[in-house]
Amino acid sequence: MPRSVNHVASRNRRKKVLKLTRGYYGARKNVWTVAKNTWEKGLTYAFRDRRAKKRNFRALWIQRINAAARLEGMSYSRLMGALHKNGVEINRKVLADLAMNHPEAFKAIVDKVK
Repeated sequence: MPRSVNHVASRNRRKKVLKLTRGYYGARKNVWTVAKNTWEKGLTYAFRDRRAKKRNFRALWIQRINAAARLEGMSYSRLMGALHKNGVEINRKVLADLAMNHPEAFKAIVDKVK
């Protein structure tokens, strides 16, 4: 009795991955083994960079707060220390947004903790 192979399922599985690799360069889009390896590697990059994105944004917020604080005559570390000492519960994301888009509100916060 001949061996039964489910060609429909295996073809669909390959087509699914090849559809996901559309737009890649060269053999990465149409050669099964290369496309599968590229797609799997892309998933690991996506997993890693979902975490790296959080670090990058925090660093960006800190740089923006530092730049705005120095215009007010304070360093970032002194500003954050003063905020915590005075019990001002405001996170870095909101503080950076105020520094960029509402400098007068940021100035008011700095004046409050000085």
